[in-house]
Parts: sequence; structure tokens; C-alpha cells
Amino acid sequence: MTTFIGFLVLVAGVAAYIFSKLDKPGKKFPEILRGVKKKHGHILIGVGIVLMLLQSLFFFADRGFNYLLVSPTGKMSAVMEQGIKWRGFAKIDKWQKYIDVKVVSKETESDIDELEGVMQPVPVRFIDQVTANGHVSLRFQLPQDTPSFIKLAVKYRTMSNLVNNTIIPTVREQLINTGYMFAAQNYISGEAQSFRQTFEEQLKEGTYAVNKIEVKDTIFNNINMTQRDRSIKEIQTSYIVEKIMKDGIPKRIPHELSENNIIVSQVIVDKIDLEATFKQRLEAQRDESAKRQLEQQMIETAKAEQQRIVAQGERDKAEERVTQEKEQVKALIAIETKLKQEETNKKLAAIALETERLLASKKKVTADAEAYEISRKVSAGITPEVKLQMELDRDVKVAAEISKIKFPETMIMGGNSKGGTPLESLIGAAMAKQLQTTKK
Repeated sequence: MTTFIGFLVLVAGVAAYIFSKLDKPGKKFPEILRGVKKKHGHILIGVGIVLMLLQSLFFFADRGFNYLLVSPTGKMSAVMEQGIKWRGFAKIDKWQKYIDVKVVSKETESDIDELEGVMQPVPVRFIDQVTANGHVSLRFQLPQDTPSFIKLAVKYRTMSNLVNNTIIPTVREQLINTGYMFAAQNYISGEAQSFRQTFEEQLKEGTYAVNKIEVKDTIFNNINMTQRDRSIKEIQTSYIVEKIMKDGIPKRIPHELSENNIIVSQVIVDKIDLEATFKQRLEAQRDESAKRQLEQQMIETAKAEQQRIVAQGERDKAEERVTQEKEQVKALIAIETKLKQEETNKKLAAIALETERLLASKKKVTADAEAYEISRKVSAGITPEVKLQMELDRDVKVAAEISKIKFPETMIMGGNSKGGTPLESLIGAAMAKQLQTTKK
């Protein structure tokens, strides 16, 4: 467009220059052309030339693109930033900075127009011989340094050649290689993240160099009592993949992406669609696992029930033991209380007996004193009648005093040093006194 406008301006400038040469007195020209001078023509010619050459001298770099510039002298340069850039009559090759590659299925066919690379599902074979179809989505970025970009642009010439002949085959190869490093059983058991990480590492820095180790597991038949030797039932062969280490670092094998400094900016493993037979086997394993879990739960429930019953029995025994111990303690306390009460009663009875004995002794002493006083009076010349009356009064008083003595109903008898009891002493004293009185 700029070139066309420049051409028109150039033509207008040439025409103005010609009309300025022909504009002489006496010649008839249209009124609009009168006054046109040479300088006007020169200006228009210059502007036209500039406009025509402008597109060859400058260009606008769009965002998200890199540009390879080849000058007329053959020198190559690169433009990796957006904006108005100097061209200098160089030829421009436009390269998209980011490249999206995706495995397209029926569900994602609508996204084809926005992709630079379209892949079919990648056949993956795990180390345990299980096959699957891999679905991945990736984004790549062209080299960020000028020499690497120029080298890549010269080597592959077009974006289509780079995507279809290098990026897509490398992605397929690395996904297949990653599958050889894992077992399908391990993949579904929690190593999906490790699978994705290994796939990304191999895309970014090169393929891992690995050793494949074969492991054979011999399964014997059951022991037969009639045979001494056990026969082999089957031999199961499995494989283990180990990375080759060099100075403590995994050894890598470069590929086209790593050699050309193509940046892997995004790796997504959409899904790994395992083969139908393996899915059926997984379903069978899942059912068996569910049965085992159910049986295990039932066993755990039975164990818990058994433990509960045992615990309840222990609890009941403990309660019964505590109850019996309480009854025993109550009985012991009752016996101890009764013993203490009996001991207290014995002490009280002894104190009461001693008190009565002291009272009886006091009364006896008093009676003896009165008797002595009477005898003294008789000796002093009291008449026998008075003496008899006095003795009678004395005996009446003594009998009255004795009748007033209250002996305890329960008495613990004890001996003294002479072999008698207090009661016997009292009775003996009274009888002796009575005999003495009779003799007189």
C-alpha cells in the first residue's frame, strides 16, 4: 500500500515538474495547474520515492514473532522484539516465537486451527508389555539468542518443516522412551507425576541413557507328599530400567530439540489411555481388592467385637471385685467397731465397779467409825439398854446404807492378792461384824 501511494506521489511530482517547464506566458493551462513550480515537483518526487522505498527500508515487527533478515550482501541478522525496525532492503523470513503441539482426538478437533502442530495418539509400551495411547499437549519456544535462532532458521527454512519433521517426531520418540522406563501397574499406582516429569526432562535436556535388566522369578508347584522334588510351575520375567550415571549425573543422549536450543516451556500429559485388557485386569484386581478390604474390615470388626467383649468381662469382674472388697471392708469395719465398743464397755464397767467399790469402802469406814464410837460410849458406862438401842440403830443404819448400794448388773470379777473379790470381802466383813456382835 505504501509503495502504491509513493508511486502515485512520484507520478504527481513528475507531472508537476513537467507543467512547471511548460508554464510560459501566452499558453493556456487549467487554472489548477497555474502557479505550479519546479520545487513543488521536486518535493513530490522526493516524497514519492521515499514512500516507495519506505517498506524496503523499515518494517514493523509484530509481537510473538522472530524475524530473519538477509541483506542484499548476504549478511544475516535477527529481530526478536516488536516495533518498527530497520530493514535495509533485506529479505525477511517470519517465524512464530511459540509453537503449540497437541495430540488431537475427536473431542479436541475444534482446536486444530490454533495449533502449529497436530499429532495422532502416540503408541506407548510400558516395560511390563502393557500398551497404551499417549495424549500430550506441549508448547515450545524458539531460541532466545540470535546465533541459535539464525542457525535454526537456516537449517529448517520454514516453520512447517521444523514442526512436522523435527518437533513432532522428537516428542513421539521421547514419549515412547519414557514408557519403556515405567511399568503400567506402577503408573496407575502413583507414578503418573514421575512419568510426566521424566518425559519433560528428556524433552528439555536429552534422552536418558539406561540399562535394561531382566529379572526372572521362578514359581514352584505345591509340595506333593508322594514326590520329594518340587517342579517348576512357571517362570515370570520382569525388567528393571536403571539410568546410567556418569560422575553422579545421569548420562544424556542429545536430540534435535536440545541441540538446537529449542525451549520446552510447557508439558502436559493429558492422559495415558491403557489397553482394554489391562483395564479389565485392573477392574478384576479392584474387585478382588475390594473383597479383601471388606474381609479385612470384617476381621477387624470381629477383633474389635472380641476385644469389646473381653473388655466388658474385665470391667464386670473389676466391678464385682470392687463390690466384694467393699463388702469385706464394711464387714471388717463393723467388726472393728464392735470390738472397739466392747473394749469401751469393758473399760466403763471396770470404772463403774471401781467407783462402787470405793463407795462401799467409804460406807464401811463410816459404819466402822460409828461402831467404834458406840463401843467407846459403852465402855464409858452406857447402860446395856442404851447400848443395845445404839447397836440396833447402828445395825439399822448399816443395813439401810447397804441397801442403798447399787451394784452393776454386769460385773467382771477379778482376784486380788489375797485370792478374794471385793464382794466377798464385803460379805465377809458384814458376817464377821455380826458374829462379833453376837458374841458380845
